[in-house]
Amino acid sequence: MATKAQDYTKSMQDMMGAFPMDMSAFQDGFKTYAAYGEKMSKVALEAAEKSAEISTAWTKGTIAKLGDVTKTKSEPNDYSKSMSDFASAQAEMSSEAVAAFAEVAKKAQMETVELMLAAGKNASEDMTAAAQKAGEDMTNAAKKATNK
Repeated sequence: MATKAQDYTKSMQDMMGAFPMDMSAFQDGFKTYAAYGEKMSKVALEAAEKSAEISTAWTKGTIAKLGDVTKTKSEPNDYSKSMSDFASAQAEMSSEAVAAFAEVAKKAQMETVELMLAAGKNASEDMTAAAQKAGEDMTNAAKKATNK
C-alpha cells in the first residue's frame, strides 16, 4: 500500500488565494508618506536657505563695520571710539540676527507641526479604510469558501 504525500505548497497557495490581499492600500500609504517626506524636506531646506541668508547678511555687516575700525585715525582716542562704535553695532546686528533666526525656527516648527497633524489624520483615515476593506475581503472570501 503506497501513501501519497500531501502537497503543502498547493494547500498554502489555495489558502492564500482564498484570502486575497489588496496591496493598493500599501502602495497608497507609501505614496502618501513619500509626499510627506517631500514636504518635510521642503520645510527644512527653506529654513536652511533663510538661515544662510541671515548669516551672510550678518557677516557682510560685520566686515563692513570692521572696515571702519581698521582705518587710520589721527587721534589715539579715535581708535577706542571706533572700537566702541563697532562693539555697539555688532551687538545690535547680533540681536537682529538672533531674532531673525528665531523667526525662521518658529516658522519651520509651525509648518512641521501642521504636517505631522495632517499625517496623523491621514494615517488614521487610511488605516480605517484599509481595515474596512480587509474586513470586507475576508468576509467575501469566507462566504466563497463556505459556499463551495
